[in-house]
Amino acid sequence: MNKRFKAHLCGLAALGTALGLAAAMAVAPAPAAATGSGATPLKRPLIIGHRGASGYLPEHTLEGYAMAIELGADYIEPDLVATKDGHLIARHEPNITNTTNVKDLPQFAARKTRKMVDGVEEEGWFASDFTLAEIKQLRAVQPAGERDQGFNGRFEIPTFDEVVELAKRRGPEVGRTIGVYPETKHPTYHQQLGLALEDRVLHVLQRHGWNHRGAPVFIQSFEQANLKYLRQRTSVRLVQLVDADDVAIDGKITYAAPFDRPYDWAVAGRAGTFGDLVTPTGLAEVRTYADGIGPWKPYLISSACVSVVLGKCADVNGDGLVNDADRKLLPPSSVVADAHAAGLLVHPFTFRNEQRRLASTYKGTPVNEYLTFYDLGVDGLFTDFPETAFAAMGMWAIKKDPNAAKCLVGGRHSAACRGLRFNP
Repeated sequence: MNKRFKAHLCGLAALGTALGLAAAMAVAPAPAAATGSGATPLKRPLIIGHRGASGYLPEHTLEGYAMAIELGADYIEPDLVATKDGHLIARHEPNITNTTNVKDLPQFAARKTRKMVDGVEEEGWFASDFTLAEIKQLRAVQPAGERDQGFNGRFEIPTFDEVVELAKRRGPEVGRTIGVYPETKHPTYHQQLGLALEDRVLHVLQRHGWNHRGAPVFIQSFEQANLKYLRQRTSVRLVQLVDADDVAIDGKITYAAPFDRPYDWAVAGRAGTFGDLVTPTGLAEVRTYADGIGPWKPYLISSACVSVVLGKCADVNGDGLVNDADRKLLPPSSVVADAHAAGLLVHPFTFRNEQRRLASTYKGTPVNEYLTFYDLGVDGLFTDFPETAFAAMGMWAIKKDPNAAKCLVGGRHSAACRGLRFNP
């Protein structure tokens, strides 16, 4: 481990701990809840490290996943694509141009090509044109230009096997269960290449003893047919992701290909949009093959422009940009309640700290966004900044029951947690 990374990790871990303890001490006590044997457990939301701790380190690296665990993540999320020789690696997309240094390596210059991914032509370098041995010659880079670029080129591209091994190893070391939350990326695309992901995922889980209902595993997908396929072959929990294209000036969710509907619907000629999946009828359908939904945040709480000029959002904060900071929250939808009524968990995505990504209602404080969604009743959430989610969880838990402070400080296996019936 290089010195800069170690210092970065230790500093952020300390920050996460400090934020959590500060939250525990800063919130005014609420009336104490009953904590006897008949008390309702305080079920805290899961913290899912989105692509690791991708707010700080290049996404989908063992170092990023390790940092996410240190900062409080309960699950780490590897997006999975397949190599030419059939290995599963953790990359956000089959096109690895923007998340690796492949374009800088002369030995792979001739691999640049064009491929159709979910009906859209892309140019670049694709994982399916590389063997695992070749992938291991690459190094990860930070694709978000506003984030720290200082770790580019330092970390390898991990396999799914390596991610599961990390989770299983670090769990006992940190004193809590660490799970994995893999996403099968573009299943139809991989099937068309002869590199179907589903059985490969299950084979890895089987090798590690995690292909069963009680395993700390969720498998997620934006497509539907592959989740139905998986439901017939595993009891591992499955999650239907729900996407969209954008949010209009009035807060209405908009749909445009390829983000309008599951791509397997497009291939099969099924009409409709992702939005159909979060209606009561759609949720009942999802419940026949999945255990939860992973909706884009605006499905739960959308936002509208604070001011509209010539049919467009105005730059109300005067920073020269038009983004989420120029929008205000609308009242919550009924999706969480409807999903729970259908027996489904709700894990929205993606929570980030950058000011431009926060609606003006949150007053520039990312913790306020987490508290809003925790109060809404979500069962977990995907975050690029796990320590912020953890700090907010501490504040939220103590608001629900001030005795939670003792549990947070003492650890979930402490006597305080048992007395509180705190249920992470």
